[in-house]
Amino acid sequence: MDMGNWLVILVGLVGGVAVGVQSPIAGAMGQRVGGTASSFIIHFSGMILSAVFLMSRGGEKIRDWHTLPWYMLGAGVFGLVLYQTINITLPRLGSTMMIALIISGQLLAGVVIDHFGLLGVAARHIDVTRVVGVGALLIGSYLIAK
Repeated sequence: MDMGNWLVILVGLVGGVAVGVQSPIAGAMGQRVGGTASSFIIHFSGMILSAVFLMSRGGEKIRDWHTLPWYMLGAGVFGLVLYQTINITLPRLGSTMMIALIISGQLLAGVVIDHFGLLGVAARHIDVTRVVGVGALLIGSYLIAK
Protein backbone atom coordinates (compact mmCIF):
# COMPACT_ATOMS: atom_id res chain seq x y z
CA MET A 1 0.00 0.00 0.00
CA ASP A 2 1.41 3.39 -0.94
CA MET A 3 1.74 6.41 1.34
CA GLY A 4 -1.39 8.06 -0.10
CA ASN A 5 -3.56 5.11 0.91
CA TRP A 6 -2.11 5.11 4.41
CA LEU A 7 -2.95 8.80 4.70
CA VAL A 8 -6.54 8.13 3.63
CA ILE A 9 -6.78 5.33 6.20
CA LEU A 10 -5.41 7.68 8.87
CA VAL A 11 -8.00 10.31 7.94
CA GLY A 12 -10.72 7.65 8.25
CA LEU A 13 -9.47 6.67 11.70
CA VAL A 14 -9.37 10.32 12.79
CA GLY A 15 -12.99 10.64 11.64
CA GLY A 16 -13.89 7.58 13.69
CA VAL A 17 -12.19 9.06 16.76
CA ALA A 18 -14.11 12.30 16.18
CA VAL A 19 -17.42 10.40 16.15
CA GLY A 20 -16.31 8.41 19.20
CA VAL A 21 -15.54 11.58 21.15
CA GLN A 22 -18.43 13.70 19.84
CA SER A 23 -21.10 11.09 20.58
CA PRO A 24 -20.70 11.01 24.39
CA ILE A 25 -20.41 14.82 24.42
CA ALA A 26 -23.64 15.08 22.42
CA GLY A 27 -25.32 12.56 24.70
CA ALA A 28 -24.29 14.43 27.84
CA MET A 29 -25.38 17.71 26.26
CA GLY A 30 -28.71 16.14 25.33
CA GLN A 31 -29.26 15.10 28.94
CA ARG A 32 -28.76 18.72 30.01
CA VAL A 33 -30.59 20.68 27.30
CA GLY A 34 -32.56 18.06 25.34
CA GLY A 35 -31.75 15.96 22.29
CA THR A 36 -33.04 18.37 19.66
CA ALA A 37 -31.38 21.35 21.36
CA SER A 38 -28.04 19.52 21.51
CA SER A 39 -28.35 18.58 17.83
CA PHE A 40 -29.05 22.22 16.98
CA ILE A 41 -26.06 23.47 18.98
CA ILE A 42 -23.72 20.89 17.45
CA HIS A 43 -24.90 21.50 13.90
CA PHE A 44 -24.80 25.28 14.39
CA SER A 45 -21.19 25.18 15.57
CA GLY A 46 -20.36 22.84 12.69
CA MET A 47 -22.02 25.24 10.27
CA ILE A 48 -19.90 28.13 11.54
CA LEU A 49 -16.66 26.16 11.16
CA SER A 50 -17.77 24.90 7.74
CA ALA A 51 -18.42 28.52 6.69
CA VAL A 52 -14.91 29.49 7.78
CA PHE A 53 -13.40 26.59 5.81
CA LEU A 54 -15.61 27.36 2.82
CA MET A 55 -14.51 31.00 2.76
CA SER A 56 -10.86 30.00 3.12
CA ARG A 57 -11.27 27.77 0.05
CA GLY A 58 -12.81 30.47 -2.10
CA GLY A 59 -16.35 29.13 -1.84
CA GLU A 60 -15.52 25.90 -3.70
CA LYS A 61 -18.62 25.23 -5.85
CA ILE A 62 -21.28 26.46 -3.41
CA ARG A 63 -23.06 28.33 -6.21
CA ASP A 64 -23.97 24.95 -7.74
CA TRP A 65 -25.98 23.85 -4.67
CA HIS A 66 -29.25 24.04 -6.64
CA THR A 67 -28.05 21.28 -8.99
CA LEU A 68 -27.93 18.73 -6.18
CA PRO A 69 -30.63 16.04 -5.99
CA TRP A 70 -33.29 16.57 -3.32
CA TYR A 71 -32.01 13.73 -1.14
CA MET A 72 -28.60 15.38 -0.85
CA LEU A 73 -30.18 18.63 0.31
CA GLY A 74 -32.02 16.75 3.05
CA ALA A 75 -29.04 14.73 4.31
CA GLY A 76 -28.90 16.80 7.51
CA VAL A 77 -31.95 14.83 8.66
CA PHE A 78 -29.62 11.91 9.31
CA GLY A 79 -27.59 14.06 11.71
CA LEU A 80 -30.75 14.71 13.71
CA VAL A 81 -31.57 11.00 13.69
CA LEU A 82 -28.04 10.25 14.92
CA TYR A 83 -28.26 12.73 17.79
CA GLN A 84 -31.68 11.50 18.86
CA THR A 85 -30.28 7.95 18.77
CA ILE A 86 -27.36 9.01 20.94
CA ASN A 87 -29.65 10.71 23.44
CA ILE A 88 -31.81 7.60 23.76
CA THR A 89 -29.06 4.94 23.87
CA LEU A 90 -26.22 6.64 25.79
CA PRO A 91 -27.93 7.01 29.18
CA ARG A 92 -29.51 3.54 28.97
CA LEU A 93 -26.72 1.46 27.43
CA GLY A 94 -23.51 3.43 27.98
CA SER A 95 -20.99 4.90 25.58
CA THR A 96 -19.37 1.67 24.37
CA MET A 97 -22.65 -0.05 23.48
CA MET A 98 -23.99 3.13 21.88
CA ILE A 99 -20.94 3.43 19.63
CA ALA A 100 -20.97 -0.32 18.86
CA LEU A 101 -24.60 -0.06 17.73
CA ILE A 102 -23.91 3.02 15.63
CA ILE A 103 -20.87 1.43 13.98
CA SER A 104 -22.81 -1.79 13.34
CA GLY A 105 -25.63 0.20 11.75
CA GLN A 106 -23.14 2.12 9.59
CA LEU A 107 -21.50 -1.12 8.51
CA LEU A 108 -24.78 -2.76 7.54
CA ALA A 109 -25.92 0.36 5.66
CA GLY A 110 -22.57 0.51 3.88
CA VAL A 111 -22.78 -3.11 2.74
CA VAL A 112 -26.31 -2.60 1.36
CA ILE A 113 -25.33 0.69 -0.35
CA ASP A 114 -22.24 -0.96 -1.87
CA HIS A 115 -24.10 -4.09 -2.97
CA PHE A 116 -26.80 -2.21 -4.85
CA GLY A 117 -24.65 0.75 -5.91
CA LEU A 118 -27.02 3.19 -4.23
CA LEU A 119 -26.53 6.96 -3.89
CA GLY A 120 -23.95 7.14 -6.66
CA VAL A 121 -21.55 4.62 -5.09
CA ALA A 122 -19.93 2.08 -7.40
CA ALA A 123 -21.49 -1.34 -6.86
CA ARG A 124 -19.41 -3.79 -4.87
CA HIS A 125 -21.41 -6.95 -4.46
CA ILE A 126 -21.57 -8.96 -1.27
CA ASP A 127 -19.33 -12.03 -1.36
CA VAL A 128 -18.23 -14.60 1.21
CA THR A 129 -15.24 -12.52 2.30
CA ARG A 130 -17.41 -9.47 3.00
CA VAL A 131 -19.99 -11.58 4.87
CA VAL A 132 -17.22 -13.03 7.06
CA GLY A 133 -15.81 -9.52 7.61
CA VAL A 134 -19.22 -8.12 8.59
CA GLY A 135 -19.76 -11.07 10.92
CA ALA A 136 -16.36 -10.57 12.55
CA LEU A 137 -17.01 -6.85 13.07
CA LEU A 138 -20.47 -7.48 14.52
CA ILE A 139 -19.11 -10.16 16.86
CA GLY A 140 -16.27 -7.82 17.82
CA SER A 141 -18.73 -5.00 18.54
CA TYR A 142 -20.78 -7.36 20.71
CA LEU A 143 -17.72 -8.56 22.63
CA ILE A 144 -16.43 -5.04 23.19
CA ALA A 145 -19.80 -3.77 24.36
CA LYS A 146 -20.57 -6.80 26.55
